[in-house]
Amino acid sequence: MTEQPNHDLAVVVVTWNVRELVLTALESLYADVDASGIKTAVYVVDSASSDGTPNAIHARFPQVSLTVSPTNLGFSAGNNLAIRQIMAHDPPPFVYLLNPDTYTYPGATGRLIEHLKAHPRVGLVGARLEYGDHTFQHSAFGFPGLRQLWAEFFPTPGRMIEGRFNGRYPKALYERGEPFPVDFVLGATMMLPREVIGKTGMFDEAFFMYCEEIDWAWRIRKAGYDVHCVPGALLTHFSGQSTAQVRPQSVIRLWTSRLRLYRKHHAAPTVIAARLLIAAGMGGKIRQTPPGAEQDAYRTVQRLALGRA
Repeated sequence: MTEQPNHDLAVVVVTWNVRELVLTALESLYADVDASGIKTAVYVVDSASSDGTPNAIHARFPQVSLTVSPTNLGFSAGNNLAIRQIMAHDPPPFVYLLNPDTYTYPGATGRLIEHLKAHPRVGLVGARLEYGDHTFQHSAFGFPGLRQLWAEFFPTPGRMIEGRFNGRYPKALYERGEPFPVDFVLGATMMLPREVIGKTGMFDEAFFMYCEEIDWAWRIRKAGYDVHCVPGALLTHFSGQSTAQVRPQSVIRLWTSRLRLYRKHHAAPTVIAARLLIAAGMGGKIRQTPPGAEQDAYRTVQRLALGRA
């Protein structure tokens, strides 16, 4: 692992089989922080990629602290591994968790840091995201409850799907350009002060993938901190590039994590109702999906929701 000098920011990137994307992510990140004069240490954890990612990173970015895992650790454990490395020595004031499928625009990293510096009660910030075709992407959400499950599975007017009923914040808030409070930010960009990590811990590794950022934001909010989205910090997010490689498995992991999230943060009556909604919703997907691996995944989730797995 490369020895890191004193720095203002530590960035963690966990990657799996997205070599070209992570090289672009690192290149755009370094261009941003170098232009802004932010002393940055970058930690990359590669989870058993088979596409030559570690060699490519080492060749192009020898300054990166690169950890190569022989197994796929998942998003939570991979990030935690790097965070432990950071916190074990002389940690910088801020830690930034960044997806490998992102492109950082000039000034984005600095705007996140400056917002945290100016607002000590803010324990977590995230950037404004756009899709790869530069269209709008929701970057922050309300904590999930029964309404979001209903909108996921059952007929719901479009204005409600895009509104607070489904945990979405108005597009106008992003376009206004001013930071605004949210329940949680998408895991593609998460920047935290080191003190918040010390008080709230890290990702819950029981979430192998999905919902880990919601759980951590929930714990940060319960610890008395605010969470903000900072629209002035813009990144492109080429979402879903890793998970698309294992679609049926990703479906099971997503809903396993969602069920765990509801059990962890909601009261028993809400959990029971959520299980019933998920089971009913999966029944609809089973009927709409041809026999095969994806239908089998929906059946597995339905059994999990009903406690029959």
